[in-house]
Amino acid sequence: MTDFRAAARRSLVVPLSAALALATGMGTWYALDGGGPLTGPGGAPAAGSGPRVAAVARSLHLPWPAEGQASVEVEGIGGLGTRGEQRPVPIASVTKVMTAYVILKDHPMRAGAPGAAITADEQAANESYSSVETTAPVLSGRTYTQRRLLELMMVPSGNNIARLLARWDAGGEKAFVAKMNEAAAALGMGRTTYTGVSGMETSTRSTSADQLRLARAAMKDPAFREIVATRTVEAPGAGVTFRNTNKLLGRNGVIGLKTGSSTPAGGNLVWAATQEIAGTPRLILGVVLHQRAGTTPTEGSTAAHEASRALITEIRATLPDAVGRSARA
Repeated sequence: MTDFRAAARRSLVVPLSAALALATGMGTWYALDGGGPLTGPGGAPAAGSGPRVAAVARSLHLPWPAEGQASVEVEGIGGLGTRGEQRPVPIASVTKVMTAYVILKDHPMRAGAPGAAITADEQAANESYSSVETTAPVLSGRTYTQRRLLELMMVPSGNNIARLLARWDAGGEKAFVAKMNEAAAALGMGRTTYTGVSGMETSTRSTSADQLRLARAAMKDPAFREIVATRTVEAPGAGVTFRNTNKLLGRNGVIGLKTGSSTPAGGNLVWAATQEIAGTPRLILGVVLHQRAGTTPTEGSTAAHEASRALITEIRATLPDAVGRSARA
């Protein structure tokens, strides 16, 4: 059960006045180019980039999780390392990062725009209140904006919404899964296989390094960045508002990305944070997978959040000084 929070979620009502659509601190945005150094105006090296800086970054003593696998990189500086055997493991609702990525490639949205109009079908409505998976309520025949449905898929992790979007985009879930695997191949995700659109299937498997590639590509899209930074989302017509399952959002510079947990997959978290380094706002991307697998989704999710929080805190505290010392050397 991905991101399982049972039917009791109906009580998770938050006043709309408390909703905050976007996390702050995104700063200047630089296009991620695979983790290599960036250039500034006129082609000059960007502040805090270059081989020496990359070597310093890799020398940091990071608190890597003792189990599972993890990968981290910093925009314009490069990779900070990968830990754990990179064998494909179930990723639960982290799957929805690719679902959103494909939807936005096929149906691009401007930042702040509502996107296309989508009518919820009977299947999505009937699946709204499942007792065995995470869902978000929609009404059959009601029209929703593409943006709202993406929010309902990514913020509370609605499996029924992922399937609805897949049917809308490709006419069926099987055809959409084929698109997901094509996108993965195009991104060089050689150890990733998608067999469903929500993450319920344990046969959907990936590695932290592969999911880092996807996060890098997805975060180039302004609409995607807004959606994964959304703190709360209301289900129109249902009188329910959901909090983001990413408990790190809005703290320590975190601006996204996606949680996923199940007993087979353990706890999983793809995260994005910002930090100013050598006078330049940088994006830090990380993936933590397979934490406390075989336990409960709650225990796994807690472990993934704790491992991610430790990495983010240490990187933001030590990397700026390390880069500064390198630049002065």
